[in-house]
Amino acid sequence: MLSSPLGDLPSQVGGLAQRLRLPTLERHHNNRAVIAAYVLINSAITVALLSAIAMVTGQPFVFPSLGPTAFLLFFSALSASASPRNVFCGHLIGVLAGVMGLLIFGLQAVPADLDDINAARLGAVAFALSVTLAVMILFGVPHAPAGATTLIVALGLLRTPSQLMVLMFAVVILILQGLAINRLAGLAVPWWKPAKVPDPQQ
Repeated sequence: MLSSPLGDLPSQVGGLAQRLRLPTLERHHNNRAVIAAYVLINSAITVALLSAIAMVTGQPFVFPSLGPTAFLLFFSALSASASPRNVFCGHLIGVLAGVMGLLIFGLQAVPADLDDINAARLGAVAFALSVTLAVMILFGVPHAPAGATTLIVALGLLRTPSQLMVLMFAVVILILQGLAINRLAGLAVPWWKPAKVPDPQQ
Protein backbone atom coordinates (compact mmCIF):
# COMPACT_ATOMS: atom_id res chain seq x y z
CA MET A 1 0.00 0.00 0.00
CA LEU A 2 1.35 3.41 -0.97
CA SER A 3 1.93 5.85 1.88
CA SER A 4 0.41 9.31 1.87
CA PRO A 5 2.67 12.11 0.59
CA LEU A 6 1.76 13.87 3.85
CA GLY A 7 2.75 10.90 6.01
CA ASP A 8 0.87 10.53 9.30
CA LEU A 9 0.10 14.25 9.52
CA PRO A 10 -3.54 14.09 8.30
CA SER A 11 -4.29 11.47 10.97
CA GLN A 12 -2.67 13.66 13.62
CA VAL A 13 -4.60 16.77 12.63
CA GLY A 14 -7.88 14.86 12.38
CA GLY A 15 -7.33 13.11 15.69
CA LEU A 16 -6.47 16.32 17.53
CA ALA A 17 -9.45 18.12 15.99
CA GLN A 18 -11.75 15.32 17.16
CA ARG A 19 -10.28 15.27 20.68
CA LEU A 20 -10.45 19.06 20.98
CA ARG A 21 -13.96 19.14 19.45
CA LEU A 22 -13.09 21.39 16.53
CA PRO A 23 -15.47 20.20 13.78
CA THR A 24 -14.32 22.73 11.18
CA LEU A 25 -10.72 21.65 11.58
CA GLU A 26 -11.76 18.00 11.52
CA ARG A 27 -13.54 18.48 8.18
CA HIS A 28 -10.42 20.02 6.66
CA HIS A 29 -7.79 17.78 8.26
CA ASN A 30 -6.61 16.61 4.81
CA ASN A 31 -6.13 20.15 3.51
CA ARG A 32 -2.48 20.81 2.75
CA ALA A 33 -2.63 24.40 4.06
CA VAL A 34 -4.20 23.24 7.33
CA ILE A 35 -1.53 20.58 7.75
CA ALA A 36 1.21 23.11 6.96
CA ALA A 37 -0.19 25.42 9.65
CA TYR A 38 -0.23 22.51 12.11
CA VAL A 39 3.42 21.72 11.32
CA LEU A 40 4.33 25.40 11.68
CA ILE A 41 2.72 25.66 15.11
CA ASN A 42 3.99 22.29 16.34
CA SER A 43 7.58 22.90 15.23
CA ALA A 44 7.49 26.40 16.73
CA ILE A 45 6.39 24.94 20.07
CA THR A 46 9.17 22.34 19.88
CA VAL A 47 11.89 24.89 19.16
CA ALA A 48 10.49 27.40 21.66
CA LEU A 49 10.45 24.82 24.46
CA LEU A 50 14.02 23.67 23.88
CA SER A 51 15.26 27.21 23.25
CA ALA A 52 13.68 28.41 26.50
CA ILE A 53 15.40 25.62 28.40
CA ALA A 54 18.68 26.51 26.65
CA MET A 55 18.29 30.18 27.60
CA VAL A 56 17.52 29.43 31.24
CA THR A 57 20.28 26.84 31.69
CA GLY A 58 22.87 28.23 29.29
CA GLN A 59 23.26 24.73 27.86
CA PRO A 60 23.07 23.50 24.23
CA PHE A 61 19.55 22.07 24.20
CA VAL A 62 19.17 23.01 20.52
CA PHE A 63 21.37 21.35 17.90
CA PRO A 64 20.95 20.46 14.19
CA SER A 65 20.01 16.79 14.37
CA LEU A 66 16.93 17.51 16.48
CA GLY A 67 15.28 18.98 13.37
CA PRO A 68 15.13 15.77 11.32
CA THR A 69 14.22 13.79 14.44
CA ALA A 70 11.23 16.09 15.03
CA PHE A 71 10.24 15.67 11.39
CA LEU A 72 10.23 11.87 11.73
CA LEU A 73 8.30 11.96 15.01
CA PHE A 74 5.43 13.86 13.42
CA PHE A 75 5.58 13.06 9.69
CA SER A 76 6.03 9.30 10.06
CA ALA A 77 5.06 8.82 13.68
CA LEU A 78 4.17 5.15 13.22
CA SER A 79 7.42 4.16 11.51
CA ALA A 80 10.01 2.07 13.34
CA SER A 81 12.58 4.84 12.93
CA ALA A 82 10.34 7.22 14.90
CA SER A 83 9.80 4.86 17.84
CA PRO A 84 11.22 6.08 21.18
CA ARG A 85 13.65 3.15 21.26
CA ASN A 86 15.11 3.91 17.86
CA VAL A 87 15.29 7.66 18.49
CA PHE A 88 16.98 7.33 21.88
CA CYS A 89 19.30 4.45 21.01
CA GLY A 90 20.20 5.93 17.63
CA HIS A 91 21.32 9.24 19.12
CA LEU A 92 23.08 7.45 22.00
CA ILE A 93 25.01 5.29 19.54
CA GLY A 94 25.91 8.42 17.60
CA VAL A 95 27.20 10.13 20.74
CA LEU A 96 29.27 7.13 21.84
CA ALA A 97 30.74 6.57 18.37
CA GLY A 98 31.60 10.26 18.13
CA VAL A 99 33.36 10.16 21.51
CA MET A 100 35.27 7.03 20.47
CA GLY A 101 36.39 8.81 17.30
CA LEU A 102 37.66 11.76 19.34
CA LEU A 103 39.54 9.47 21.74
CA ILE A 104 41.10 7.29 19.04
CA PHE A 105 42.41 10.29 17.11
CA GLY A 106 43.44 12.30 20.19
CA LEU A 107 40.91 15.08 19.74
CA GLN A 108 38.98 14.87 23.00
CA ALA A 109 40.46 18.17 24.23
CA VAL A 110 40.68 19.91 20.85
CA PRO A 111 37.95 22.49 20.16
CA ALA A 112 36.10 22.50 16.85
CA ASP A 113 37.67 24.38 13.94
CA LEU A 114 35.63 23.92 10.77
CA ASP A 115 38.05 26.15 8.84
CA ASP A 116 40.95 23.76 9.45
CA ILE A 117 39.90 20.14 9.04
CA ASN A 118 43.06 18.04 9.43
CA ALA A 119 43.70 14.33 8.91
CA ALA A 120 42.92 13.46 12.53
CA ARG A 121 39.54 15.19 12.35
CA LEU A 122 38.73 13.45 9.07
CA GLY A 123 39.63 10.13 10.67
CA ALA A 124 37.41 10.81 13.68
CA VAL A 125 34.50 11.80 11.46
CA ALA A 126 34.86 8.79 9.15
CA PHE A 127 35.16 6.42 12.10
CA ALA A 128 32.20 7.90 13.98
CA LEU A 129 29.81 7.94 11.05
CA SER A 130 30.64 4.46 9.78
CA VAL A 131 30.44 2.93 13.27
CA THR A 132 27.16 4.71 14.04
CA LEU A 133 25.48 3.44 10.88
CA ALA A 134 26.82 -0.10 11.29
CA VAL A 135 25.90 -0.42 14.97
CA MET A 136 22.38 0.93 14.42
CA ILE A 137 21.86 -1.73 11.76
CA LEU A 138 23.48 -4.42 13.94
CA PHE A 139 21.12 -3.73 16.85
CA GLY A 140 18.06 -3.01 14.69
CA VAL A 141 17.59 0.59 15.82
CA PRO A 142 17.99 2.68 12.64
CA HIS A 143 17.40 6.41 13.08
CA ALA A 144 18.90 8.49 10.28
CA PRO A 145 19.30 11.79 12.23
CA ALA A 146 21.77 10.01 14.53
CA GLY A 147 24.23 10.25 11.65
CA ALA A 148 24.17 14.02 12.10
CA THR A 149 24.55 13.69 15.87
CA THR A 150 27.74 11.65 15.56
CA LEU A 151 29.18 14.23 13.16
CA ILE A 152 28.40 17.01 15.66
CA VAL A 153 30.39 15.12 18.30
CA ALA A 154 33.25 13.97 16.05
CA LEU A 155 33.70 17.50 14.70
CA GLY A 156 34.06 18.70 18.28
CA LEU A 157 31.02 20.98 18.22
CA LEU A 158 29.63 19.25 21.32
CA ARG A 159 32.24 17.13 23.08
CA THR A 160 32.34 17.66 26.86
CA PRO A 161 30.53 15.20 29.16
CA SER A 162 28.08 17.88 30.31
CA GLN A 163 27.29 18.89 26.72
CA LEU A 164 26.68 15.29 25.71
CA MET A 165 24.38 14.72 28.69
CA VAL A 166 22.41 17.81 27.69
CA LEU A 167 22.23 16.52 24.12
CA MET A 168 20.66 13.25 25.25
CA PHE A 169 18.34 15.08 27.66
CA ALA A 170 17.10 17.20 24.75
CA VAL A 171 16.43 14.01 22.79
CA VAL A 172 14.35 12.67 25.70
CA ILE A 173 12.34 15.90 25.86
CA LEU A 174 11.61 15.66 22.13
CA ILE A 175 10.58 12.01 22.47
CA LEU A 176 8.17 12.87 25.30
CA GLN A 177 6.67 15.72 23.31
CA GLY A 178 6.17 13.43 20.33
CA LEU A 179 4.51 10.80 22.50
CA ALA A 180 2.21 13.37 24.10
CA ILE A 181 1.03 14.97 20.86
CA ASN A 182 0.73 11.75 18.86
CA ARG A 183 -1.13 9.94 21.65
CA LEU A 184 -3.43 12.94 22.09
CA ALA A 185 -4.14 12.71 18.36
CA GLY A 186 -5.17 9.08 18.80
CA LEU A 187 -2.21 7.53 16.99
CA ALA A 188 -1.13 4.16 18.37
CA VAL A 189 2.52 5.13 18.64
CA PRO A 190 4.61 2.73 20.75
CA TRP A 191 5.76 3.72 24.21
CA TRP A 192 9.19 2.24 23.51
CA LYS A 193 9.93 -0.26 20.76
CA PRO A 194 8.10 -0.41 17.42
CA ALA A 195 5.37 -2.96 16.90
CA LYS A 196 6.42 -6.12 15.11
CA VAL A 197 5.41 -6.20 11.46
CA PRO A 198 4.31 -9.66 10.27
CA ASP A 199 6.71 -11.22 7.78
CA PRO A 200 4.76 -11.67 4.49
CA GLN A 201 6.99 -14.63 3.58
CA GLN A 202 5.95 -16.63 6.63
